[in-house]
Amino acid sequence: MARTKEFDPDAALQSALELFWRRGYEATSMTVLVEHLGVGRASIYATFGNKHELYLKALDRYQQARNPQLLRELSQPGPALPAVRAVVRRFATEATTEGRRLSGCFVTNTAAELAPHDTAAARRVEHNWDHLETLLHSALVRAQAQGELPAGRNPLTLARMLLVLMQGLRVVGKASADPARVQDAAEQALTLLD
Repeated sequence: MARTKEFDPDAALQSALELFWRRGYEATSMTVLVEHLGVGRASIYATFGNKHELYLKALDRYQQARNPQLLRELSQPGPALPAVRAVVRRFATEATTEGRRLSGCFVTNTAAELAPHDTAAARRVEHNWDHLETLLHSALVRAQAQGELPAGRNPLTLARMLLVLMQGLRVVGKASADPARVQDAAEQALTLLD
C-alpha cells in the first residue's frame, strides 16, 4: 500500500515560493527550506526534486498566478490605453509599496540572480517577458486601431519600452526608498502614449 504524504505539497510549494521570493535562490539553503516548510529533506526531494527544481516550480507557480490578471487587465473591451496606463501605474505602486517593495518581483529577481548563468531560469524569465510584451503590444495595437494612439507610433517598440520600464521600476523600487523616483519615471514614460 502506498504511503500517504504527511504534508500538503501545494501549501509547501506556496511557502517555498514566498521564501525564495523574499530571500533569493542562493540565500535559501536546503536546511532553511526544511525548517521553513516543516517538511523533511527526503520528502522535499521526493515531491519536488532538488532545490533548483523546487525553485523553478515556485517560479512557474508565481507566473501562473500573475499572468491571468495581466491578461484580464489588458484585454478588456473598450478603450485600451487606460488599461495600459493602469498596469504601468500598478507596477510603479507595487514597486514602492512598503510591504512589497523589498521583495520586488520574483521574475525580475530571478533575471538578476540566476538568468545570466542558469538556462532553465533564463528561459522562464524570457517566457514571462515575451508574454507581457505580447499583452502590451496587443493592447497598443487595439488602441491604435481605435484611434487612441497616434498612427505614427510603433506599438511593438512602445510595448518593449514599457516592458523594460516596468522591470526597471521593480529593480529601482526594491533598492530605493524614494517612491518619487519610480512614480516620476512611470508617468514620464506614459507621456509617450499621448
